[in-house]
Amino acid sequence: MHAYRSHTCAQLTKENVGETVRLAGWVHRVRDHGGVLFIDLRDHYGVTQVLCDPDSPVFSEVEKVRSEWCIRIDGTVKARDESLVNPKLPTGAIEVYIRDMEVLGAAGELPLMVFGDQDYPEETRLKYRYLDLRREAMQQNMTLRSDVVASIRKRMWAKDFREYQTPIITASSPEGARDFLVPSRLHPGKFYALPQAPQQFKQLIMVSGFDKYFQIAPCFRDEDPRADRSPTDFYQLDLEMSFVTQQDVFDTVSPVIAGVFEEFGGGRKVDAPETWPQIPYAEAALKYGTDKPDLRNPIEMQVVSEHFAGSGFAIFAKLLEQEGTEIRAIPAPTGGSRKFCDRMNAFAQKEGLPGMGYIFWRDGENGMEAAGPLAKNIGPERTEAIRQQLGLNVGDAAFFLGGKPKTFEAVAGRARTVIGEELGLTDQNRFAFAWIVDFPIYEKDAETGEIDFEHNPFSMPQGGMEALQGDPLAVKGYQYDLACNGYELVSGAIRNHKPEVMLKAFEIAGYGEDEVKARFGGLYTAFSYGAPPHGGCAAGIDRIVMLLADEVNLREVVMFPMNQRAEDLMMGAPSLPTNEQMRELALRVVKEE
Repeated sequence: MHAYRSHTCAQLTKENVGETVRLAGWVHRVRDHGGVLFIDLRDHYGVTQVLCDPDSPVFSEVEKVRSEWCIRIDGTVKARDESLVNPKLPTGAIEVYIRDMEVLGAAGELPLMVFGDQDYPEETRLKYRYLDLRREAMQQNMTLRSDVVASIRKRMWAKDFREYQTPIITASSPEGARDFLVPSRLHPGKFYALPQAPQQFKQLIMVSGFDKYFQIAPCFRDEDPRADRSPTDFYQLDLEMSFVTQQDVFDTVSPVIAGVFEEFGGGRKVDAPETWPQIPYAEAALKYGTDKPDLRNPIEMQVVSEHFAGSGFAIFAKLLEQEGTEIRAIPAPTGGSRKFCDRMNAFAQKEGLPGMGYIFWRDGENGMEAAGPLAKNIGPERTEAIRQQLGLNVGDAAFFLGGKPKTFEAVAGRARTVIGEELGLTDQNRFAFAWIVDFPIYEKDAETGEIDFEHNPFSMPQGGMEALQGDPLAVKGYQYDLACNGYELVSGAIRNHKPEVMLKAFEIAGYGEDEVKARFGGLYTAFSYGAPPHGGCAAGIDRIVMLLADEVNLREVVMFPMNQRAEDLMMGAPSLPTNEQMRELALRVVKEE
């Protein structure tokens, strides 16, 4: 017999009754029923009930075991009484009578319990992550993650992609976040960088004549943490293709993403790829207040400025006299009660706004009537025009925000989400996808007035060199994101592969030719030797698994995550280097004053 086990803790059935078996695992819990000890023995695969009574030769040893001891037992498989069968377990029809036991690893007092559904502080869970990972939900999440990655690889190979690995130590590159720098011992004073993404390398792979590339790639970004973003590293499905248009990329990656969600989505509806809308960035901002809209929520915001211009509601009327301002409405079907409207007004105040105007419609003595402070100020004609534009009826409401769109769009988007969820309008049993397209390449700094890249600097501008001769803020790129249920899952672009266009694009953002050649010399030079048109994208593995696992925090689907302060509490990172290490690297730490 094997030194540790003949079966896993999920394999034994009635067919094994009478056999002598060997199992190994962790003591999930111990129950003492009148001198008979019952142990739920757990391994990665499942749970088997084992038992021991005073007639067993190792009864005294079994009495000593506690939760999370790692043990090996030998015993005889017995059938449970029909009344004691547990249909929830694959092994629920049998139990194993212990005849021998070996303690493989005793456990001290536990900082957190594996059995049960108790909540523990995040700091405790991360410090003792190896215990946290023993819990059933975490085992399922990590198994799901592994299975998703395997499925993605299989689907990419089926589309004639090959996986190539790119360097982990490279040069610094502006990808929109801060680099993690690595000091060079052989070149004192110089630094490598951990790649924010394999962006330049995958483009160089295309220049090298490899037609299709993909990689499950680690990426490193020194970012402020969020629930859906790691502060240090993450993994993505990275892919690139030569001789393709934007639509070719969509047609390639959409079935891969849809297939993964169909396979692991637990029966939730997945919109067919051919129905995924392509929404211009400006339209997404207007209708949804975000470039990653949740289309499970049917609410679409609309501009209603004309109904408030010159109206009796002085706040909006005066606001509209300023250039670049507008009033937007958030329809709220079935939200037509003062109680709900007051709740949303309080939400706006928590978001830092003075409030959020509203109108709701109800039955009155003479039929439908509009209620709320705004309705009184602007009068029945304007109120009725708003109702008709928004397609609302009795029992519905609308909320209003005004100003320059950039100042309130994000709050409006969050309000739309809250309204949809609180009113039960958002379909919780669906994965809704949308391609967001026509991203602006440039933005103007509100304080300095300088032009800089708003999104990926390596994107091909729509219209090429000609487009770069006019207003930079009007230039759109062949750049795209895939949104799902309010999260950005995929980001990509058709690349700028022409040296002269690349130089002009960076010149507009304040990068001179010498700086471009110094920082992106490899890419720039490569483009001078017959670069093919190419494009691709990257899909966030962590976010995909987070959605499939129905979690709201990436740390629930990452094996060993950092905490909110980018600290590894388990391994003690970041840590202080030794004096010897600092001397080898010709570095010293200057303390902050």
